[in-house]
Amino acid sequence: MNKFVPLLEKKGATGFKQRAARTDLASKKSSAEELVIADAAAVVKKDVAHGLKPEADLAIQVPMYVALVKFRAPQEVNDVILDGVGKTLSQLRKLGLISIVVVDCGNVGEDEAAQRLTATIQANRIAMAVDNYDTPGARVIDSPITIETPAEGDISPFTSRGLFVGNPQDLMAALQEEVIPIISSFGYTADACTVKPVNANDAILALTRQLSGLQFLGQPTDDPKVIQTSRSAEVYRLIVLDPLGGIPAKNRATGRHLFLNLEQEFPEVRNDLMAEASSNANGRSSSHSLQHLENAELAKNVLSLLPPTSSAVITTPQEVANERGPEDNGVDWALVGTRRGQNPLIHSLLTDKPVQSSSLPSERFRPFTSSTGTAQIGSLTTLAKRGMPLTILPDPRVTRWKPPQAGQKGLNLTDPCIDLPRLVNLIEDSFGRKLDVDHYLKRINGNLAGIIIAGEYEGGALLTWEKPPGLDGSEADISNRLVPYLDKFAVLRKSQGAGGVADIIFNAMVRDCFPDGVCWRSRKDNPVNKWYFERSRGSLKFNDMNWTMFWTTPDLALDGQKFQDYESVCRGVEPSWADKKTVVD
Repeated sequence: MNKFVPLLEKKGATGFKQRAARTDLASKKSSAEELVIADAAAVVKKDVAHGLKPEADLAIQVPMYVALVKFRAPQEVNDVILDGVGKTLSQLRKLGLISIVVVDCGNVGEDEAAQRLTATIQANRIAMAVDNYDTPGARVIDSPITIETPAEGDISPFTSRGLFVGNPQDLMAALQEEVIPIISSFGYTADACTVKPVNANDAILALTRQLSGLQFLGQPTDDPKVIQTSRSAEVYRLIVLDPLGGIPAKNRATGRHLFLNLEQEFPEVRNDLMAEASSNANGRSSSHSLQHLENAELAKNVLSLLPPTSSAVITTPQEVANERGPEDNGVDWALVGTRRGQNPLIHSLLTDKPVQSSSLPSERFRPFTSSTGTAQIGSLTTLAKRGMPLTILPDPRVTRWKPPQAGQKGLNLTDPCIDLPRLVNLIEDSFGRKLDVDHYLKRINGNLAGIIIAGEYEGGALLTWEKPPGLDGSEADISNRLVPYLDKFAVLRKSQGAGGVADIIFNAMVRDCFPDGVCWRSRKDNPVNKWYFERSRGSLKFNDMNWTMFWTTPDLALDGQKFQDYESVCRGVEPSWADKKTVVD
């Protein structure tokens, strides 16, 4: 497999956006997204005959970036929505991302003949929807999947599960012509070439292995043309179109995971969905929970085969068709300053971010009626990434974070469970300033609430319990008035703006560590403040200092004493920078 290069970097998305902006000045008739897509499509297309290109051409061919699309239950989608899906897939192709669509109609018939008939009808519906928008359109191709008896105990996504791509010629020929191939969830048995239904998730995994160079079972390694064609395509994204939408979440305002860090959150997702399915064993919600779990497992398994920069989008056909009007968006965009009406597939391709940030507070979302007539809050789309592990010390799942008690030993940055040199490097790299380590250790000694570390010290947060200045009284009174304070929030510069590192840390802080609220301060001219304004419940600019105070504590303004304590702490925390240049603060 060729070295992975992010799609937008390769395709020059910055240039797309700049050219789109210039065009917008001349004509206000098209949306910014449409201008980006139209400009990206300015490519000379050559008419070619169906079939594989000569081997000599393949040797110099630029890799094609591919999205693997599982379209579940297309028979439940009306023609209007399906037409919108076809338009979006065509737009993705213009942006340089060609889709391979696997049709999953489920067990809709009592016999295989009925299932094949339904799958064929739906595959042709999808192809016709794509054909309505620009050439070269889509093509229903014969399934490239071969079925072989799986090995005993074969449960790894890296192994075949009995399926492999045994006949990739039609598939690769379609991709080389930039035709979107549509494949039904059927395969051919290796021994008798009998057509049999296959699990759509396993078919997606087989395609992933083939296009990632990880297929070994049935691989005709002595055929140079097959090897060349398999190397000419690289899987960039998994897309799951499911009427059920993204992965449910109990503790989210939208009821969905807008961003799913699989490395950290998948065990919780699996446990929640299994519990939901067990509690409604005979109900409809049970089958829905199991389907959501299948989608989450598919994302996890596919992304485990791809580079860490790859992602999966799980959404509804309705959202992909972008049927919602501007008045029906689910976020108070006036508060967060984000564009409305985004198509989740195009938005995630251009930004590699979810349509709505996962770390926005609940009041940033407002209920609305979706195109299907049901009540909804925010987007039903989940953007999933392999992500990174999250280390929280102390673990809030074991012991809730509480103010330090007399005689109780608390966490210290010099403890062996913390890599202090890497932590210092993280802080200095993020802030661009040298830390006075000795001064900092003395300042937070005894009042460190906890620490959050993302990945291998790619990001982190240090949180403390701060005593308001001039506070006197009993230990119990002092403990009750200690202020939860975000002392340092840092992300390595190479990780800033990518991978959702900041959102992962912030979510852990406000949901797991300090669910009742936390405060922090930031310089008034800090470019990150826009991000802070969106995620805080309130803010206060100090007239006599270059600080802005932020907080996530509900109804803080109604508690005069607590508000005063927060303000005095944010005013009084002493910086610990080696340059001693407090004037910049």
